[in-house]
Amino acid sequence: MPEKNPLSVQIDLSKFSSADFEPATDEEKAQQEVMGESVTFFKDGCRRLMKNKLAVGSIVVLVLLLLSIIIIPFFVPYSYEDIITVDGRRDKTATNLAPFEWSDRELQYMEETGEQLFPHVMGTDSLGRDYFIRVIYGTRVSLAVGLVASIMVLIIGLIYGSISGWCGGTVDIIMMRIVDIIYSLPDTLMIILLSVVLNETLKPVIEKVPMLQSLGTNMIALFMVFGLLYWVGMARLVRGQILTIKQNEYVLAARTIGTPSGRILRKHILPNCLSVIIISVALQIPSAIFTESYLSFLGIGVKVPMPSLGSLANEARAGINSYPMKLVFPSLIICLIVLAFNLLGDGLRDAFDPKLKR
Repeated sequence: MPEKNPLSVQIDLSKFSSADFEPATDEEKAQQEVMGESVTFFKDGCRRLMKNKLAVGSIVVLVLLLLSIIIIPFFVPYSYEDIITVDGRRDKTATNLAPFEWSDRELQYMEETGEQLFPHVMGTDSLGRDYFIRVIYGTRVSLAVGLVASIMVLIIGLIYGSISGWCGGTVDIIMMRIVDIIYSLPDTLMIILLSVVLNETLKPVIEKVPMLQSLGTNMIALFMVFGLLYWVGMARLVRGQILTIKQNEYVLAARTIGTPSGRILRKHILPNCLSVIIISVALQIPSAIFTESYLSFLGIGVKVPMPSLGSLANEARAGINSYPMKLVFPSLIICLIVLAFNLLGDGLRDAFDPKLKR
């Protein structure tokens, strides 16, 4: 065995026996675990998020809902716009059926041929269209509107707030006064007016583009309304974060050595705002879905026959006394989506907000 270097601080364990050592106490073990643990901010936030049962339950509900609206249309033989037909002919008796009920012609067809038809899980509407597939497509449209609107709010608000907070001075004052003007406008009234005006303005342009025509003028106008109005909250949030972070020493050091402003924003400032941005986007999605729902409920939402949860609720309102279940199904889905996203947003705030970290 080679001799130990006299300048080495390594302990020679061969000179000690087991009797010379004592077991570590629980306090020492706990201290060693804390001292030895090294995790990133994102990993630590995810770990605390997984301990929140309501947030985890919301994630499970949203994942199941997302999988349902993607997979179920492949197995249901009905379309959201097609009226029920039997043997190639329109079934006029298949209107306002109850859940899991067949029409008289469908029962007769199954009795004569022995073929089992796919059940109407949620019944049919007043025109004889399968209500289950319309609710599935309505959920898909409402979720798509919420996600696209949140992405638009994120991009516009992030760029606007970053420029305002980083430049400061006169630029910040002018940009924030514009935000104050938009904030002072009544949201509901402006949304209705902009939807109507944009709908009429965009119609000649959209009719020339087949892809946009399939979405409809109301849907395009709805996206533009979100892009014009709902980014101000994100812009104010990002601007406030940047005004605080840009005074830190590492940002001042980066500016001193001549680092470009764009790189400082990308590498040093925006990553430190990431937790607040994630939380804000998660809470913006249910707000956008709810806004789309009540706009469609008012009749200025998606284009007929494309359904959304709001338009389905509006259609069911006329027969609420005779067929209340037609209003219950889309209303429950709206409540479920909004509640799940709100609980997830609260969980993200508790997990990633440094001020709430224990």
